[in-house]
Amino acid sequence: MAEEYTTNLRLLMFPYLAYGHLTPFLEVAKKLSDRGFSIDLCSTPINLSFIKKKIPHKYSSSIHLVEFHLPDLPELPPHYHTTNGLPVHLQSTLYKAIMMAKPQFYQILKDQKPDVLVHDIMQPWAAGVAASLKIPAIRFCIASAAMCCYFGHFYYKPGVEFPFPALYLKDYEKAIERPYEVEVEEEGDVVETELIKWLGKHKEHSTVYVSFGSEYFLTKEEMEEVAYGLELSNVNFIWIVKFPRGEEQEVIKLEEALPQGFLERIGERGRIVEGWAPQARILKHQSIGAFVTHCGWNSILESIEFSVPIIALPMNFYSDQPMNARLIVENGVAMEIARDGNGKLHRGNIAEVIKDVIFGEQIGEDLRRKVKSLAENIRSLREKEMDEVVKVITQLCEKNQSN
Repeated sequence: MAEEYTTNLRLLMFPYLAYGHLTPFLEVAKKLSDRGFSIDLCSTPINLSFIKKKIPHKYSSSIHLVEFHLPDLPELPPHYHTTNGLPVHLQSTLYKAIMMAKPQFYQILKDQKPDVLVHDIMQPWAAGVAASLKIPAIRFCIASAAMCCYFGHFYYKPGVEFPFPALYLKDYEKAIERPYEVEVEEEGDVVETELIKWLGKHKEHSTVYVSFGSEYFLTKEEMEEVAYGLELSNVNFIWIVKFPRGEEQEVIKLEEALPQGFLERIGERGRIVEGWAPQARILKHQSIGAFVTHCGWNSILESIEFSVPIIALPMNFYSDQPMNARLIVENGVAMEIARDGNGKLHRGNIAEVIKDVIFGEQIGEDLRRKVKSLAENIRSLREKEMDEVVKVITQLCEKNQSN
């Protein structure tokens, strides 16, 4: 049980403009709210429209949404004030717009007068703005500790071998290494009933859930290899597919992106959903036997939460995904799908791993046992760790007030 806290402290939380950052910030906001904190969650209107749907009524009086408006740029309309669905060529423009909005963030802090700013590690400049108003700041890193240790090691100890050989990057991943971005599935409007009913027709642990996040779009070649891999595996599946959106994007039809005759051949064995699906509800269904994922940190945590073994298929080599994949394999809760030396996917490898996890009794049972144990350990530590966070925040505020 969490300790009882009485506090009048007010925090302003400022995540990066990505759904994969908003979601963990909101989860921490809920836990701090349970401990008496008042939370202002600051982001752009389009991101707040997404997060608003995820705030339960019980937090309506303790978690408040604060709009952070980016400047009007012709090439960056309001629906692009988020990384979700943002075309690659506009990523630098979004970053430019964020930096141009620093004066507005200063005004937000001045108006809201929080006791502490909790900012994203990808927005370090926010701490300087807070310091100018004598507001203490805490950085929140949503990536795994293993990821931070790996890159921190090579930054502070160049040339020294990383002491944990199970965590490494392959040559084709190192070739385009750059700062990471964690992805998460996009919220949308879709009827859940049909999918859940379909899942209910299948045996326990007989189905795989396949999703690669909201901000990675499979190439034509990757789409074909994944499709053929699922077909060759002969396993039931739900596959979430996404295509770029925006006026300048060519409209892609699902039937044209898939191999010819694929939908007819799989028949009732598979379900393909464009855009969004109720991921948490799917993962906790008893018929789900594995999650084929890009290894975004939020997706990994959600899979572990529901004790679902992971089939790791990192997609963004410049992200935290490859390192996350090695970490969960080392912890015995995942198998990684091998690529060739050039980083290319092959349908045979995809099918083989899926069959090993779903049909291989020993492999599947070992993965389920280990992920269930890990989930139980995480749950037992969660409340204790959050209480420690509360103590640190409280001490920081007291120190700042005494100064």
